[in-house]
Amino acid sequence: MNARKLLATLGGAGMIGLAPGTWGSAVAAIMAWAALRIIGPSVAGQTAALLIGSVGFSILSVIVGQHAEADFGKKDPGGFVLDEAAGICLTLLFLPAVGGGLLVRNVAMGFAAFRWFDIIKLPPARPLERLPKGWGILADDLAAAVYANVVCQLIIRLM
Repeated sequence: MNARKLLATLGGAGMIGLAPGTWGSAVAAIMAWAALRIIGPSVAGQTAALLIGSVGFSILSVIVGQHAEADFGKKDPGGFVLDEAAGICLTLLFLPAVGGGLLVRNVAMGFAAFRWFDIIKLPPARPLERLPKGWGILADDLAAAVYANVVCQLIIRLM
């Protein structure tokens, strides 16, 4: 596996047979949890880390995504999971900065909500897939992340 494909699959997570988007999202959620755990319950620190993750994975998705169709041999390949990493970071962005068990709860809830919205593709997610090159691969996941973030915000604040 070449370096670009290794990056596109988050170290191979996207190559796990069944449900590669779920595996990629799980790896991204674990990476986010580890970073947020190290940072601790700092609003500024957690916000900065998730913003950097959202923007960084988005940029990588667009750049690497331009080659994804050739690398994987199909449009919006399931094995390409950098877009899921951007989506997980955006889903968790601006959730309350917490540590310990509450951090685990937030990340698990964000993971579940993101996967749900990424699978069901509420409008405008499906039409966004038609954007050219890496943008189409990324944009539907960012739309799913916005829905997931709103749902997580509501659940956390109502608890």
